Amino acid sequence: MKALSEKGNKIYKILCTVLGVVITVAALYMLQNLLSPKYQKGIVEGSMIAEYYDSEEPHEVIFLGDCEVYENISTVVLFRDYGISSYIRGSAQQLTWQSYYLLEDTLRYETPRVVVFNVLALKYGEPQSESYNRMTLDGMRWSRSKWDAIEASMTEDENMLDYVFPFLRYHSRWSELTATDYEHVFDRDRVTVNGYYMRTDVLPEATFPDPTPLADYTLPETSMEYLSRIVELCRENNIRLVLIKAPTLYPYWYEQWDEQVRDFAAANDVPYINYIYLRDQIGLDMSVDTYDAGLHLNLSGAEKFADYIGQYLVTNYDLTDYRQVADVAQMWEDDILFYDELRDAQNAELAQYGELRSWGANAIEN
Repeated sequence: MKALSEKGNKIYKILCTVLGVVITVAALYMLQNLLSPKYQKGIVEGSMIAEYYDSEEPHEVIFLGDCEVYENISTVVLFRDYGISSYIRGSAQQLTWQSYYLLEDTLRYETPRVVVFNVLALKYGEPQSESYNRMTLDGMRWSRSKWDAIEASMTEDENMLDYVFPFLRYHSRWSELTATDYEHVFDRDRVTVNGYYMRTDVLPEATFPDPTPLADYTLPETSMEYLSRIVELCRENNIRLVLIKAPTLYPYWYEQWDEQVRDFAAANDVPYINYIYLRDQIGLDMSVDTYDAGLHLNLSGAEKFADYIGQYLVTNYDLTDYRQVADVAQMWEDDILFYDELRDAQNAELAQYGELRSWGANAIEN
C-alpha cells in the first residue's frame, strides 16, 4: 500500500508539474499576443505578409516588393478584366533579400508561373530599421526561409531571440495598449485584397525636390547578389521573372540605376519595364490618380496600372483565365465583394469627414 501511495504521489507531482508548464506557456502565449503590435489601424502594413496564408486561390502571378506594388496594382482588376489570379506579397520597405526569402516561402505553398519584382529596393544594400523589418518578418510563418530572412535583415541592435520570442521584444508595451490590442488578441481584420492596399482619396501630385547627386551610383553588391538569386530560383522552378519600376516618380529612381538594371536584365535574359516612361500610355492623370501627392497611386491609378500590366501579362505568358474555373471564380467573387465594400466604406468616410480617418496616413517613403 505504501508503494502504491508513493507511486500515486509521484504521478500527482508529475501531473502538477505538467499542468504548471502548460498554464505558464499558455499565459505567456496570451501575453505575447496581447502585447505584440496588431497593425489594424494607422500603419496597417505589418498585417500584410501574414494575410497571404489565408488566401485559398491558386496564384499564377506573384508580385514582390514594397509600396510600389502593394499600393499601385489592383489585384481585382487583374482578375476581373483578364482572369489573372495574383497575389502581392508586398510590405513596407521590403528589401531585396526579404523578397528573395518571401519567394522561397511562397514556393512552400505554390509555384506561380510569373513573378514580378519591383526594383526600387535595389538601392538598399544593408538593413535599414527594426520597425520595417518587423512589418515584413513577423508575419512570415516559421521556416528556414524566415530564419534566414531574419539573419539577413537584423540591424546591429536586433537579435534572433527577440524574433523567436516576440514577448521579449514587446513586454514593455503595457502602457501603449489600446482597445484594438484587446480586440485582436487572436485574430486580425483583413486589410488588403490579395495584397493590394486600397486608398480612394485624392491629393494631386506635387513638385518633388531635385534629386541629390550621389558620390557613387553603383547599386549595392548585396542587393544585386540577391536579385541574381531570385533569377536563379525562378529558373530552377520554371517561373518567368519580370522586373519592373512602378510609374511613381518619388523616391527618386536615378538613370544610372536604371541603366544597371537594364544591363542586368539583358545579361540574364529577363524583361525589365520602367513604367515611369509609360505613364501616358497607362493613362495616369496624377492630378486625380494619387492620394498622397504622387508617392503612391490611389484606387483610380491602381486600376489603370493593373489594366496595363494585365495586358502585358496575358499577351506574353500562358496564364489561366480563372474566370472560367468555377471554384476559383467563386473565391474571387468573395474578394471582389470585399473590394467593393472597402471602396464604398472609404468613399462614405470621405463624404462625411472629407478625409479617411480610420485608414491611417500610410504615406511611407519606401
